[in-house]
Amino acid sequence: MSRTDQETAAGGRAALGPVGLVLAGGVSVQFGGAIAVSVMPKAGALGIVALRLAFAALVLLIVCRPRLRGHSRADWGTVVAFGVAMAGMNGLFYQSVARIPMGPAVTLEVLGPLALSVFASRRAVNFVWAGLALCGVFLLGGGGGFSGLDPAGVAYALGAGAMWATYIVFSARTGRRFPQADGLALAMVVAAVLFLPLGLAESGSKLVRPEVLALGAAVAVMSSVLPYTLELLALRRLPASTFAIMMSLEPAIAAIAGFLILGQALALSEALAISLVIAASMGAVRSQVGRRGRVAPPAPAPLPEPLGADRSL
Repeated sequence: MSRTDQETAAGGRAALGPVGLVLAGGVSVQFGGAIAVSVMPKAGALGIVALRLAFAALVLLIVCRPRLRGHSRADWGTVVAFGVAMAGMNGLFYQSVARIPMGPAVTLEVLGPLALSVFASRRAVNFVWAGLALCGVFLLGGGGGFSGLDPAGVAYALGAGAMWATYIVFSARTGRRFPQADGLALAMVVAAVLFLPLGLAESGSKLVRPEVLALGAAVAVMSSVLPYTLELLALRRLPASTFAIMMSLEPAIAAIAGFLILGQALALSEALAISLVIAASMGAVRSQVGRRGRVAPPAPAPLPEPLGADRSL
C-alpha cells in the first residue's frame, strides 16, 4: 500500500469517530423522545416537556456555570428569544407526537429547517429539493388530504418545524454573543421557566411521582445532555456540511424508535414519504457545499457550534 493510500485509509478511520458520535447522538435523541411519548399517559404532554426542560436546565447550569454579568440588553434579548423558540418547539412537537406517530411527526418538523435553507440559499436548485420534499408530504398525507393522520397532530408538527427554523436563527445569534454553551444553558432556563406553569397546570402532583421524575430525568439526559455533548465533540473533527446531512437522517431514526419502543409501524407510502424528505434535506445541504467544502449559512439543521440542536425531543 502506498503512502497516499495509507493516509487515505487513516483519514477514513479518523472520520468514523465523529460520524459515530453524531449517529449515537441522533439515536439518543429519538429514543429519548420515544420514551417521553410512553410517559405521556402518566404525566401529560405538557408535563413531560416541563420535566425534560427543567432537568436539562439544571444539568446545563451545573456543567456550564454561565456568567450572568457583563452582558448587554441585546444579549439578554437574544437569549430570551432563543429560550422562547426552544419552549415553543418542544411544546408543539410533544403535542404532535401525542397524536401522530414519531416518524411522520419528525418528517413534518424537518420541513421548517429545510424551508429556511431553501429560501436563504437563493439557489434555483434548492427549489427542486423543496418540490421533492412536498412530494413526500403529499404521500405522507395519503394523497394530500392527511386522512390517515390527526389534522391537529399535523398542525402541531408543522408549527414545531416553524419554531425549529426560528430556533436555528437565534441559536446562531446566541452562539455569537455568549461563550461556549453559556447561552444554551441560560436559554434552557428560560424555556423551563416558561413551561413549568403549563406542566403544573396540566399534570399537577403527577409530576412529583418518583417514577415520573426518574423518567423525566432520563429523557432530559437522552434528549439534551448526551446528544449536545456528543455533537460538540464530533464537530471538532467533522465538517458542518457532513453534520447537517446526517441530521437529515433523523426522521428515519425516529421511525425506527417509534416502531421498536412504541410499536408504531409505517405503511409503505409513509416510509417512501420519509425517504423523499430525507433525500430533499440531503440534497439541499449538498447544493450549498462550495468548492472548498464550506456551507452557506444557515444550515438546514441547527449546529452545536453555534449552539447544539435541541430537535424538540
